[in-house]
Amino acid sequence: MTTTHGPSAGDAAPATGGDRRTDPPATTGATDMPAAGRDTVAEVVRQWRAVHPGLDTGPMEVIGRINRCSALFQQAEDAPLRRAGLTRPEFDLLGALRRTGHELTPSELARETFSSGAAVTKRLKQLTERGLVERRGDTRDRRVAHVRLTDAGRELVDGILPAQLSYETAVLSGLDHAELGDLASLLGGLLSQLEGRLGALRA
Repeated sequence: MTTTHGPSAGDAAPATGGDRRTDPPATTGATDMPAAGRDTVAEVVRQWRAVHPGLDTGPMEVIGRINRCSALFQQAEDAPLRRAGLTRPEFDLLGALRRTGHELTPSELARETFSSGAAVTKRLKQLTERGLVERRGDTRDRRVAHVRLTDAGRELVDGILPAQLSYETAVLSGLDHAELGDLASLLGGLLSQLEGRLGALRA
């Protein structure tokens, strides 16, 4: 779980594009939805089915729920990171340096953390001021910088990671081990497809 902080759950748009009717708590679900599966997206789906009875809402039911879950994760924030005075994007940068085990350029960090170059530059400035990372210039190209963790940065990451994983385990505690495995596998398959196809779909 390595998403950056975004809009709160109340601002999250379901897969309908601009529909924000997920904001109020839903009191009823889609007509063919079992009670245990009723959620705010189910209500959006029910409303669209009433307007367009022949519409296939299957994609909306998947993407809308992924968007909603993502927004709720962001709204809940990350308690261990917050106690350490870090945002999730900042921790992602520190984690990238720790798990790769070597220096990275800002461009490489942007790719590792799915961030823009400008965002990485801003976060690196903050982390450098806190003494968690340090930069050195490239001996062959003065325009290139190399970033590495300081001892303090490494200790911080290693201290936070177990607590962060425990926190994320608690967030997902409503699913048993088998369900978590199935969900991880399904999401991994979806992500693998999207990473290769979304560019073509945008065109």
